[in-house]
Amino acid sequence: MQKNILLVEDDIDICKLVTSHLEQENFTIFTAFDGEEALTLLGKNKVDLILLDLMLPKLSGMDFLKQIRSTNLIPVLIISAKGSDIDKALGLGFGADDYISKPFSMIELTARVHAAIRRATQYLPKENQSKPTTLHFKELSLDLNTFSARVKDKSVQLTSKEFHMLKLFMTNQSRVFTKEQIYHSIWEDDYYGNENVINVHIRRLREKIEDDPSNPKYIQTIWGIGYKLGE
Repeated sequence: MQKNILLVEDDIDICKLVTSHLEQENFTIFTAFDGEEALTLLGKNKVDLILLDLMLPKLSGMDFLKQIRSTNLIPVLIISAKGSDIDKALGLGFGADDYISKPFSMIELTARVHAAIRRATQYLPKENQSKPTTLHFKELSLDLNTFSARVKDKSVQLTSKEFHMLKLFMTNQSRVFTKEQIYHSIWEDDYYGNENVINVHIRRLREKIEDDPSNPKYIQTIWGIGYKLGE
């Protein structure tokens, strides 16, 4: 099935290049040149992935990201010339699923697009499933069909990456994962010491599901090794 991508980029040349390449990969591309136009297109079209520049007119990429994350889990891949660790951490902290710095190769971009869409669609409900598949741990539940989480019967809004990270822990409740194993499982990419990416997502996940993020009972740190689901 053909997938739809919303490309939010104010550089016309980059838009043309990315659009041309991804259309050859059988994607349908909607193009917005500012954040406000992107919100309008998102409201009118089914979108499977958002490619988002950060430096946009009218409504910045960060503000756009914060707005959409309050309502949906569409995977977001940031493409930006702002490639510092701080900018990456902010983007991931506000709910982006991945980050690629300009200039980038179309081969790498295409691979990340396919991986992001594959992760987002992997757990969609199948037509022959009459009951939802739900994972449970203490007062935490994760519904794999509706892509939702609940803590103490309270709904929790997770990003795509946070959802898959929590699913990884909840389906392997006694296993300790290194940061490299987490990155490889969730990002499906080689790990090059991207500790900050893992740290940001773990911190944001804890803030959403833990009563006391500084003393977590769900996602515990195993010092010198990685993380695991609490006892």
